[in-house]
Amino acid sequence: MVGKIEPRTLPGFRDFLPETLLIRQKVITTFARIFEKYGFSPLETPALEYQDILLGKYGPEAEQLMYLFRDQGQRDVGLRYDLTIPAARVVAQYPALPKPFKRYQIQTAYRAEKPQKGRYREFTQCDIDTFGTNSPLADAEILAIIFECLKSLGFANFIIRVNSRTVLFAYMHSCNIPEEKYLPVIQSLDKLDKKPFAEIRKELTSKMIDKEKVDLLLKNLYNNKPDKNLEEILNLAEKMGVPPEYLRFDPILSRGLNYYTGVIFETSVTEPKIGSLGGGGRYDQLIGQFTEMDLPAVGYSFGLDRIVDVIQELNLWPNIPKMPTRILVTVFSPSLLDKSLETASALRINDLNTEIYPDPGVKLDKQLKYADAKGIPFAVIIGPEEAEKNLVTLKDLATKSQQTLALPEAIKLIIG
Repeated sequence: MVGKIEPRTLPGFRDFLPETLLIRQKVITTFARIFEKYGFSPLETPALEYQDILLGKYGPEAEQLMYLFRDQGQRDVGLRYDLTIPAARVVAQYPALPKPFKRYQIQTAYRAEKPQKGRYREFTQCDIDTFGTNSPLADAEILAIIFECLKSLGFANFIIRVNSRTVLFAYMHSCNIPEEKYLPVIQSLDKLDKKPFAEIRKELTSKMIDKEKVDLLLKNLYNNKPDKNLEEILNLAEKMGVPPEYLRFDPILSRGLNYYTGVIFETSVTEPKIGSLGGGGRYDQLIGQFTEMDLPAVGYSFGLDRIVDVIQELNLWPNIPKMPTRILVTVFSPSLLDKSLETASALRINDLNTEIYPDPGVKLDKQLKYADAKGIPFAVIIGPEEAEKNLVTLKDLATKSQQTLALPEAIKLIIG
């Protein structure tokens, strides 16, 4: 006899049960509504890409985390690491897309990271990107969308940190850092808020940078100032409705991925300590790796998984239903099944999510316990007396109260 298979999931991969999935869906719906309000159109791309599409854009540390393999057709492929590279490939592959091309994309990505709280191997990103303009207004619009999205979710204590690769590169030049070391330095600076200062210093010196230059770099880094372009972006963002207290110039913000060329963003909350909720920036030279001409671009990626973790940990949505079903129509007896079916149809016509108990032979008490266990707020009972008078009994399962009335009146009470 074959042994039973243990039901289990891979490390870093998760199932989402209805209670959590309903929160995720509400966040996605909120984001999509706001993205479209600002003129962004939806886009989806395959989970698998050719390896040459993915490699050489992120940096060696990121590429160590990619899921790369050869498929049955002997093609070298990989699971997408983020949504930015696939979107850049789309823009290059379909040059007739109107420019600026503003797209949003809500899909999973994959990284072979060490699983921990807020960090998963399969995760969902909610991206917005504008391709085809280098206007600071496009950058500022991203900041406005970040602010509106998080406020719409009920977030209060968050900060949008802002810096610029242009500012960082100019500063490194002033410290006599060789240009070929700029990106390796960036990848180390990106860890300054995650690792001890001494460890970052040691890492920088291990990258064959003189200790004197490393000391000079770290000594004055925190005194760096925004340039005129970054000041204009911040000013435009305030004019677009972002209060200045939610924006912070952060001289150590670096963003570890290689493809950023200008302004960079990252958002975090005060509590809980969960890392950034998202990040992004300007990448004006990425499209040029797929086509003959560079195309300016700027974007941002919300991390759906961490955002949902924060909503649940802070209990920001205490009243969100645990199930989409609002009403259980019970079946009093097999002889009254037709009446229950008729009532369920009438409730659905009124756009009320309605479930009918599937087994007419089950006792009413068990049907009500089923509704209670699922978190369904209302039950409709149609016994012989209700059926004879063309009425229903509406039971509020939270308060355990009930009243008998005509179905149109019951609908009004349910809708509130």
